[in-house]
Amino acid sequence: MKSIIQENKECFLCRYLYDSENIFNLQDHHIFFGTANRRLSEEYGLKAWLCINHHMQGLGAVHKNRDYDIILKKIAQKKFEENCTRQEFIQIFGKSYID
Repeated sequence: MKSIIQENKECFLCRYLYDSENIFNLQDHHIFFGTANRRLSEEYGLKAWLCINHHMQGLGAVHKNRDYDIILKKIAQKKFEENCTRQEFIQIFGKSYID
């Protein structure tokens, strides 16, 4: 998986939220999902490894928990903006997630 967000194959949210390493039941997550955005996430490396509980199951799953979904989107946008402008991000992804 190509990701500009993380280097280690571990659950990004377990590390970010709890400073805990979790390398079990990992799935790759396209941070901007949906047909067109999934392709763009792939192209720009805006993906993260997530454990199944942070990806698809449980209250902390980004596909069910809007707060965690937005956390990932903000982190991805900040990383993208290290090499591109906010205007370019908005042009590509349709809006800014950073206030």
